[in-house]
Amino acid sequence: MKLLKLLVIIFISLTTPIKADLYKNLIDQLEEGGKLIFIRHAYAPGNGDPDGFNLNDCSTQRNLSEEGRKQAKSIGEFFKENKIEINKVLSSEWCRCKETAKIAFKNFSTKSFLNSFYSSKFSKNKGKQIIEFNNYIKNLESKKNLIFVTHYVFISEVLNYAPSSGEMVVSDKKFNIIGSVEIDF
Repeated sequence: MKLLKLLVIIFISLTTPIKADLYKNLIDQLEEGGKLIFIRHAYAPGNGDPDGFNLNDCSTQRNLSEEGRKQAKSIGEFFKENKIEINKVLSSEWCRCKETAKIAFKNFSTKSFLNSFYSSKFSKNKGKQIIEFNNYIKNLESKKNLIFVTHYVFISEVLNYAPSSGEMVVSDKKFNIIGSVEIDF
């Protein structure tokens, strides 16, 4: 048992500097600008949306919990503390994404191509949304960072990455992942 504890201590002491270097590299990349930052909406308990879901009525949707609101605030603080410049913040039209964007960044606009296509009601939109998103990126001229507050299924489709609630995944404009940051709540 003592050997196991010793091995764990050695592992932690060896990996901590590596994690710190990766984090510093990610911050440096973000300071450089021109990155795409995909944020899965902050914590909203449950899965999918309730029956009777209406895109225009937040009371019918799965929404952020108090923990999710704290997480969204921490996301915004991450950008302020690290002085990361942002061109603009775009959000899905789902209330949990809009609330995440509003709490974290205050100013944002919505784009339907960032919407969820998880449920069968919206799955037929997936192909069209991805084409619209790719065209948007292709025509992007800004040298600053761009934030997308969206859903697990969208990030998974575009980046082949499975984000946690509130996780930020940073990529270049060719969708090569540079790194990610998980914000706890």
